[in-house]
Formats: sequence, C-alpha cells, structure tokens
Amino acid sequence: MSAPSNVVNTPPAIISIENIYLLIGFVVMFLVMRTLQDKGHPKKYSTALFWLLFGNVFLFGDLSISLLGKAITYQWVGVSVMIIALLAGFGRVSMGTYDTPSDEAKSHSAEKIGNKLFMPAVMIPIVTVICTLLLGDLNIDGWYIFDQRHLTLASLTLACGVALLIGWKFTSGSPIRALTESRRLVDSIGWAAILPQMLAMLGGVFIVAQTGTAIQDLVTLFISPDNRFMLVVLYCVGMALFTMIMGNAFAAFPVMTAGIAVPFLIQGHGASAAPLVAIGMYSGYCGTLMTPMAANFNIVPAALLDLKDKYQVIKVQIPTALTLLAINILLMYGVIFND
Repeated sequence: MSAPSNVVNTPPAIISIENIYLLIGFVVMFLVMRTLQDKGHPKKYSTALFWLLFGNVFLFGDLSISLLGKAITYQWVGVSVMIIALLAGFGRVSMGTYDTPSDEAKSHSAEKIGNKLFMPAVMIPIVTVICTLLLGDLNIDGWYIFDQRHLTLASLTLACGVALLIGWKFTSGSPIRALTESRRLVDSIGWAAILPQMLAMLGGVFIVAQTGTAIQDLVTLFISPDNRFMLVVLYCVGMALFTMIMGNAFAAFPVMTAGIAVPFLIQGHGASAAPLVAIGMYSGYCGTLMTPMAANFNIVPAALLDLKDKYQVIKVQIPTALTLLAINILLMYGVIFND
C-alpha cells in the first residue's frame, strides 16, 4: 500500500516510490479495462473487480490519505483486502480470451530471435546492480534520478523499462502489445500474483501483535533453555516452517528471531548475531522452496512454463531444500557460538 509522500523529508527524485506506485496502478487499471472489454471472459466482472480493488490502492492511496485521512483510507484498504480474498476463495478470478499467435508463428519468431530472447531478462539484474552501486547518487540540480529511500526498487523499475525497450527492439512489438500480453500472463497466474504482497503485510500484523513473545513462551514449555542444539534446530526448522506458512522469509524472520534467536541464542548463550541471522534467513529460504504460498517462486514459473502439474517445481525442489536445511542447522551450531 502506498505511504503518504510527506512522511519523511527526502530529496526529490524522478523515479520516486510514489511514481512507481502510480505506474503499477495505471498498468493494473489497463488490465481491468481489457478484462471488461473481453466479451468471451466467463467471469469478467468479478475478475475486473478483483484487479480494480488491488490497483486502486496504488493509484489513489496517497490521494485518499490527503483527502480522507489515514483512518478512513486504512479501513477502505482493509475492506478491499477482504473482498479480494473472498473473490479468490470462491473462484471468481479466472482467465479470459486472448489474441495469441499460432504455435507456428511462435516457433518462427523464436527461431528468428534465437538466444537474443534472453537479453531482456539478463539486463534486468545487470542494470539494477549498476544503477544501485554506481548511479545511486546521480542528481540534476538537486533532483535525484532514483528515490534515495528506495534505491534498489527505483533501479529495478528503470531496469524493467530498459528490458522492455530491448524486447520491443527484438520482437518489433509495441507498448500496447506488451500490456496486453501482461494481462494474459497475470491471468494465467491468477490471484497468486498478489500473494507475496499480502503475506508480507500479514507478517507486519504478526509483529504488531507480538507473536514473537508468544513463541518465546511456547518454546519454554517444550525445550530447556540450556539445550543449545535443540534451540538451533527449532530456530532453523521454525524459520522454514513459518516461511512455508507465510510464503515469505522476510515476514517469518522478525517473528522467529524475536521469539527464539534473540532471547535464547543471543542473550542466553552469547551467540554471534551476524552469522546467526544470516543462516536463519537461509533456513527460511529452504521453506520458500517447499511451499505454494511463495507463489512468485514456485507457482508463477509453473504457470509461465504451462506445466500440467502446478506443484511440479515444488516437488523437484523438496530434496534440495531439506538437504540445505540440515546443512544450515549444522553450520549454525558450529559457527555462531564463541566458546
């Protein structure tokens, strides 16, 4: 959800977080318009409502806070999230009809472009790193190119724009064609496309609710605070399991770290914080490999590759995830304690 732009006094930027939110909002509204124009869509009104509720937060979030205040805006966002969940839960979000090239045309285009097809995808991380590390403080008369509060995100936005231009060059496409194809891809992923954002917001709710304190109290009922190894196992496995539930290691991290790592391992046993939290995050990523809740990693690739089994990516990754989790447990137990 967009935050009010006047919360922190920072230098003005061309690619600001507010402009990024607006861009996302405009793209989503384009998808809504195309969905409503799709006469063959079996659930076009409910699907359009789903994306309308999602996109209006990005497009009108700051304006709503300015005109109506935070309280009313936050309540409206909460209601929107509940309606979004109901629409997805009752299966009211579906794919429509699309004007796609034939298989022969796709094959001909792939043969013509060849390995250049990978260039846009490769350019996204390259441009992002270059802009973040080398061009982050570039400014013109006090106007920064990139938002100094969200430097990496602003750099990523520019990188996606560069990749889009390269894609247009190779495919002889157009902006409208790109947006139209984005609708097909988003519809093929469905409600899972916004799941990471929703789960990240839920992680913030858990933090405010002091879930970490509840976990700390629960641990003392089953494990002795003096048992280092079991505390390490519980932290690593807990990070993986909670990440599987949340679909996001960043959401699981503050809860599990506040509940187990800080009170028991750092304060209780003098563990070194830096390697502890780093390996803890790696353990969380093991959970990411094993859950459909991490839709952007596991469900989206299956949809884009048109796999018959949408859980095939997860099934392939489970042995690797379990092996890495075991290694993380042994590594953490071996390096975080100073005595």
